[in-house]
Amino acid sequence: MGPGWAVGGWFVPVANLWFPYRVAEGIWTGSAPIGPEGGRVAVPRALLNFWWALWVASLLSDQITAQALDDAEKPEQFARGLGLVAVADAVEIVAAVLAILFVRALTRMQVERAAHVPAPAPAVPGAHG
Repeated sequence: MGPGWAVGGWFVPVANLWFPYRVAEGIWTGSAPIGPEGGRVAVPRALLNFWWALWVASLLSDQITAQALDDAEKPEQFARGLGLVAVADAVEIVAAVLAILFVRALTRMQVERAAHVPAPAPAVPGAHG
Protein backbone atom coordinates (compact mmCIF):
# COMPACT_ATOMS: atom_id res chain seq x y z
CA MET A 1 0.00 0.00 0.00
CA GLY A 2 1.19 3.47 -0.79
CA PRO A 3 1.40 6.39 1.61
CA GLY A 4 -2.01 7.66 0.50
CA TRP A 5 -3.76 4.51 1.66
CA ALA A 6 -1.60 4.28 4.78
CA VAL A 7 -3.21 7.54 5.91
CA GLY A 8 -6.46 7.63 3.99
CA GLY A 9 -7.36 4.05 4.86
CA TRP A 10 -8.27 5.22 8.38
CA PHE A 11 -10.95 7.56 7.00
CA VAL A 12 -12.59 5.53 4.22
CA PRO A 13 -15.68 3.72 5.54
CA VAL A 14 -15.39 -0.08 5.49
CA ALA A 15 -11.77 0.15 4.27
CA ASN A 16 -10.89 1.52 7.71
CA LEU A 17 -11.77 -1.87 9.16
CA TRP A 18 -8.98 -3.59 7.23
CA PHE A 19 -6.49 -1.29 5.41
CA PRO A 20 -4.78 0.20 8.48
CA TYR A 21 -4.32 -3.32 9.87
CA ARG A 22 -2.61 -4.37 6.64
CA VAL A 23 -0.29 -1.35 6.84
CA ALA A 24 0.54 -2.09 10.49
CA GLU A 25 1.10 -5.76 9.67
CA GLY A 26 3.45 -4.84 6.82
CA ILE A 27 5.47 -2.55 9.07
CA TRP A 28 5.55 -5.23 11.79
CA THR A 29 6.78 -7.86 9.32
CA GLY A 30 9.29 -5.47 7.75
CA SER A 31 10.68 -4.61 11.18
CA ALA A 32 11.28 -8.21 12.20
CA PRO A 33 14.88 -9.01 13.05
CA ILE A 34 17.14 -10.68 10.50
CA GLY A 35 18.07 -14.25 11.40
CA PRO A 36 21.46 -15.92 11.02
CA GLU A 37 20.60 -17.13 7.50
CA GLY A 38 19.69 -13.61 6.39
CA GLY A 39 15.92 -14.09 6.43
CA ARG A 40 13.43 -12.39 8.69
CA VAL A 41 12.64 -14.04 11.99
CA ALA A 42 8.92 -14.61 12.49
CA VAL A 43 7.66 -12.40 15.30
CA PRO A 44 4.31 -13.33 16.85
CA ARG A 45 1.50 -10.96 15.86
CA ALA A 46 -0.63 -11.49 18.98
CA LEU A 47 -0.15 -7.90 20.19
CA LEU A 48 -1.08 -6.51 16.76
CA ASN A 49 -4.11 -8.79 16.49
CA PHE A 50 -5.40 -8.06 20.01
CA TRP A 51 -4.99 -4.32 19.55
CA TRP A 52 -6.77 -4.36 16.21
CA ALA A 53 -9.61 -6.59 17.44
CA LEU A 54 -10.23 -4.31 20.41
CA TRP A 55 -10.03 -1.20 18.25
CA VAL A 56 -12.70 -2.60 15.90
CA ALA A 57 -14.72 -3.71 18.94
CA SER A 58 -14.52 -0.17 20.30
CA LEU A 59 -15.88 1.22 17.03
CA LEU A 60 -18.79 -1.19 17.16
CA SER A 61 -19.45 -0.59 20.85
CA ASP A 62 -19.54 3.17 20.24
CA GLN A 63 -22.25 2.65 17.64
CA ILE A 64 -24.24 0.34 19.91
CA THR A 65 -24.06 2.70 22.88
CA ALA A 66 -24.98 5.73 20.79
CA GLN A 67 -28.04 3.90 19.46
CA ALA A 68 -29.03 2.68 22.93
CA LEU A 69 -28.87 6.22 24.33
CA ASP A 70 -30.73 7.68 21.34
CA ASP A 71 -33.52 5.14 21.76
CA ALA A 72 -33.75 5.50 25.56
CA GLU A 73 -37.02 6.92 26.81
CA LYS A 74 -37.28 5.53 30.34
CA PRO A 75 -34.80 5.91 33.21
CA GLU A 76 -33.98 2.19 33.09
CA GLN A 77 -33.09 2.49 29.42
CA PHE A 78 -30.81 5.47 30.11
CA ALA A 79 -29.16 3.53 32.95
CA ARG A 80 -28.62 0.56 30.62
CA GLY A 81 -27.22 2.88 27.93
CA LEU A 82 -24.82 4.47 30.41
CA GLY A 83 -23.71 1.02 31.52
CA LEU A 84 -22.92 0.26 27.90
CA VAL A 85 -20.96 3.52 27.70
CA ALA A 86 -18.83 2.38 30.64
CA VAL A 87 -18.13 -0.95 28.94
CA ALA A 88 -17.31 0.79 25.65
CA ASP A 89 -14.95 3.17 27.46
CA ALA A 90 -13.20 0.23 29.12
CA VAL A 91 -12.72 -1.45 25.74
CA GLU A 92 -11.29 1.81 24.33
CA ILE A 93 -8.88 2.17 27.25
CA VAL A 94 -7.58 -1.38 26.81
CA ALA A 95 -7.28 -0.81 23.03
CA ALA A 96 -5.30 2.38 23.70
CA VAL A 97 -2.93 0.57 26.08
CA LEU A 98 -2.42 -2.19 23.50
CA ALA A 99 -1.75 0.46 20.82
CA ILE A 100 0.95 1.95 23.03
CA LEU A 101 2.47 -1.48 23.65
CA PHE A 102 2.34 -2.22 19.90
CA VAL A 103 4.15 1.02 19.03
CA ARG A 104 6.77 0.40 21.72
CA ALA A 105 7.39 -3.18 20.51
CA LEU A 106 7.54 -2.00 16.90
CA THR A 107 9.98 0.78 17.79
CA ARG A 108 12.15 -1.68 19.74
CA MET A 109 12.28 -4.04 16.75
CA GLN A 110 13.20 -1.19 14.40
CA VAL A 111 15.96 0.10 16.71
CA GLU A 112 17.41 -3.41 17.08
CA ARG A 113 17.23 -3.99 13.36
CA ALA A 114 18.91 -0.63 12.59
CA ALA A 115 21.69 -1.47 15.05
CA HIS A 116 22.49 -4.65 13.10
CA VAL A 117 22.56 -3.14 9.61
CA PRO A 118 26.08 -3.50 8.25
CA ALA A 119 27.82 -0.26 7.41
CA PRO A 120 28.50 0.34 3.71
CA ALA A 121 32.00 -0.53 2.55
CA PRO A 122 34.31 2.48 2.48
CA ALA A 123 35.07 3.91 -0.94
CA VAL A 124 38.50 3.00 -2.31
CA PRO A 125 40.33 6.07 -3.63
CA GLY A 126 40.87 5.90 -7.34
CA ALA A 127 38.41 3.03 -7.86
CA HIS A 128 35.60 3.62 -10.31
CA GLY A 129 32.73 1.30 -10.60
